[in-house]
Amino acid sequence: MQGEIIYGINPVREALRGNRKAFELFVQESATDHRIGKMIAMAEERGIAVRRRGREDLARLSNTSHHQGVVLSVAPFVYTELEELLSNIQISEETLFFLLLDGIQDPQNLGALIRTAACAGVQGVIIPKDRACGVTPVVEKASAGAVETVPVVQVTNLVHCLERLKQAGCWAFGLAGESRTSIYQADFKGNLVLVIGGEGDGIRPLVRKQCDHLVAIPHYGGVASLNASVAGGVALFEAARQRQG
Repeated sequence: MQGEIIYGINPVREALRGNRKAFELFVQESATDHRIGKMIAMAEERGIAVRRRGREDLARLSNTSHHQGVVLSVAPFVYTELEELLSNIQISEETLFFLLLDGIQDPQNLGALIRTAACAGVQGVIIPKDRACGVTPVVEKASAGAVETVPVVQVTNLVHCLERLKQAGCWAFGLAGESRTSIYQADFKGNLVLVIGGEGDGIRPLVRKQCDHLVAIPHYGGVASLNASVAGGVALFEAARQRQG
């Protein structure tokens, strides 16, 4: 089969809405969900072949039983170039707002962070090529299709990337539990890149040195730290609240 496989209602719907090339739409024979009917119409409008398959066939195609009755064969995911992204935003004269992830390895966390970033109005999510999860079908499912709506940039060197973003006018805020500055005390209203570290070690030392400020989420009891995607969501929406205010 050509390309990659996307599965699930939201990821397939967003892929069909976007510009990504799609080859075949596979639909469960017994599917009655009206949303799938709409996707069939979208596929036919784009000239994409629609195939009816049994539930087990779809499970084999998608390598999961959680396909929700719909599977799409698409071209491989294409990352956005950093300079192209910066150029497009600067032409629009919008205030910059990026999320930079330093070593997220769990595809569920990456997908959840991309989904949250899209909802918070982030203009681009930046991830490293090495020692981190890339965009996979599992990530696409966890993001509920958000990878089709917010640009994802993959870079070889996060330190150089942060230097470039700071040249473009961004202030880099790193999320670090030991910081004495709360996210509620930080000023996120300007050109911003929010840096979140990996699940185990947090932000790496060299990346941390490039952060202009380190901020923390206050804790009021319970365990010592939050899951990476939850912490990212809290910080992203505090930034979104300030920026909308």
